[in-house]
Amino acid sequence: MSTRQFVSEYEKEYREDIAATLRDGALRHIAARGWTMPDGTSSRVYLLRFNSTAFTDAFRDACAIGATGGFPLVGVADTDLDISWSGGGKVADTSPYVFTEAKPYGVAETRQAYVAAGDTLALIVQSRKGGGGTPRVPFHQTVILQNQLLG
Repeated sequence: MSTRQFVSEYEKEYREDIAATLRDGALRHIAARGWTMPDGTSSRVYLLRFNSTAFTDAFRDACAIGATGGFPLVGVADTDLDISWSGGGKVADTSPYVFTEAKPYGVAETRQAYVAAGDTLALIVQSRKGGGGTPRVPFHQTVILQNQLLG
């Protein structure tokens, strides 16, 4: 997928900065996959591959993580570290960073995680509109599985 498509996940005001960081950070390519479950939960996984681990780490540090999850995704006002994340499914040489949207939620509750694994950084996003929110356990399972795939 194109860089333009990827940065469209983020709020408009940050897209240019993210795209410039990806350009300067030797991004090789982006792969993506998404699906929607019968309950309306939307899942998206993006894999960003850089020329080296150093470029992956630089992008992660500049744009993706921090105490509040880095640059905000579209429709997500604020995120916090997911304190319910226990680090399940630990895999050598990978580093997951898991966040949940802070209340009050926007149109949909959104959960996001980044998994760093060598020259690859994964962004995992799950959201669901309506009062039911995005279930924690299926999201954590998705993060664990992606972490295992990258490890």
